[in-house]
Amino acid sequence: MIRKFFRYFLEQKVLTAETVTKLQLIPHKKHNIARDQINSCALKIATELQQAGYSAFIVGGAVRDLLLDLKPKDFDIATNATPEEVRTIFRRSRIIGRRFQLVHVTCGSVIVEVSTFRGPLPSDTSGAENTIKHTDPHGRLLHDNVFGSQEEDAIRRDFTINALFYDPTSEKIFDFLNGFNDIKEKKLRIIGSPERRYREDPVRMLRAVRLAAKLNMQLDPATAAPIGDLAPLLQNVPPARLFDEMLKLLFSGHALACVIDLRARGLHHGLLPMLDMILEQPLGERFITLALKNTDQRIQQNKPVSPGFLFASLLWHEILTAWKRHLTTEKKLMPALHMAIDEILTIQHKKLAIPRRFDVVIKEIWTMQPRFETRSGTKPFRLLTNPRFRAAYDFMLLRCESGELDKNIGEWWKAFVNADAEKRKAMLVKNGEQIKRRKRRNRRKATSTDLTSARTMTGAEK
Repeated sequence: MIRKFFRYFLEQKVLTAETVTKLQLIPHKKHNIARDQINSCALKIATELQQAGYSAFIVGGAVRDLLLDLKPKDFDIATNATPEEVRTIFRRSRIIGRRFQLVHVTCGSVIVEVSTFRGPLPSDTSGAENTIKHTDPHGRLLHDNVFGSQEEDAIRRDFTINALFYDPTSEKIFDFLNGFNDIKEKKLRIIGSPERRYREDPVRMLRAVRLAAKLNMQLDPATAAPIGDLAPLLQNVPPARLFDEMLKLLFSGHALACVIDLRARGLHHGLLPMLDMILEQPLGERFITLALKNTDQRIQQNKPVSPGFLFASLLWHEILTAWKRHLTTEKKLMPALHMAIDEILTIQHKKLAIPRRFDVVIKEIWTMQPRFETRSGTKPFRLLTNPRFRAAYDFMLLRCESGELDKNIGEWWKAFVNADAEKRKAMLVKNGEQIKRRKRRNRRKATSTDLTSARTMTGAEK
C-alpha cells in the first residue's frame, strides 16, 4: 500500500512538471479564427454562459481543426459551471454520462456538448474512507466526476493539440501546454506520462494512430514508445466503446494508413481477429487494401459510405475460411455459407460489439455473392431487384479487382447492369445457348467414351 502511494505521488509530480507551462494568450491576428467560423448554436451557448457569470470556451477538436483549415465536425464547450448549473440555464438540455458527466444542449437539430473543467483525480490508495474506485487494476478510469480549474482541465486532456481554449468574446486562444506550436510543427504529443495516460484510457492509443494519419502529423517519440507494450490493455475496454473508436478510425478518410499503422504497432490483435493473417495472404491483403482505399476516396469526396459494407469487406476472408471448413461436413453450398456467417458474426459481436442493425446488410452482401455466378434464366433479373443489390454488386467488383473472382464475371455484370431490357434478354439467351452447347458437347463426349468402351469390351470377348 505504501509503495503504491509513493508511486502515485511520483507520477503526479512527473505529470505536473512535464505538462504545466506558462499560459500563452494567442491573439486573433496570430491564429485568424473568427467568431463567424463558430457554429451559431455553440456561439450562443458560450455567450449565455458568460453572461450568466461563468467562463466558457470553445475547446478541443474544433479549435484544432480551424487552425488546420479543416471543417470541424462538432463544437464542444468547456466551462466552470457544474452540469446542474448548465442544466438550469438551458431548458433544452440533459445531463448524460456515468464516468464523467456532460450536458447536451440542443438548438434546433444541433446538439452541443458542454463539459465542466476537470480536476486531478484523488488517489485510490488514500485510505479505506475512499469508497469510490476511480481506476481498475490496470489503471483505466472508471469514475471521473472531479471538477477543477481551466488549467487543470487542460492537463487532463489527451493531446496538446486538443487542449486549446478559444474565447469567442475576446477571440483569444488560451494555450497552457504549447499545443499551438505543436500544431504548427505537425507534432502529436500526449499530455503527461504516456504510459499512465494510456492506462487511464487505452483507446487513446487508437486515437493517436487515427489523429496522426488524419491530420498528417508525426507521433512524438515519447508518445509512440509505450504503444506496442500496452496494446493488450485494449482487451479491457468495453466492446461498444471500442467499436465506436474503430468506426471513427475506419471512416476518418485515412483508414488504409491507420490499419497499416495499427498492424505495425501491434494494435490490431483483438480488434479484428485474424487481421494479421489476412494481411499476409496475397488475396486477402489486396482485397482489404482495395476496400479501405475505396472507403477513403468516398469520404474524401464527401460521398456516402456504409459501415455494413466496410465490415463485410474486412471480415470476408474469415467467412471464406469458415465456409470452406463447413463445406467438409455440410455438402450444400448455401447452408455451409450461413453456418460460416453465424460463426464469424458471433465472434465479432463479442470482440467489437458490431451493432446488430448492421447484421442485415452484412449478411445480405455475403449471401448474394454466389448468385452473381449465375448468369442465365431469370435469376439475374431477380438479383437486380434486391434492395441490397448495389452494395453486393460493388462488393463483387472488389472481389474481381482483387483477383479472387474471375474478372469475366464482373465485366458481364457491368454490361448487364448498364444494358436495356432487350440487351439483357439477349445476353441471357446467348449465355443459355452456350450452356446448352456445353451440355451437348459433354453428352457427345460421354457417348463417344461409352462406344469406345463398348468396342473394347466386345473385342476382349472375342
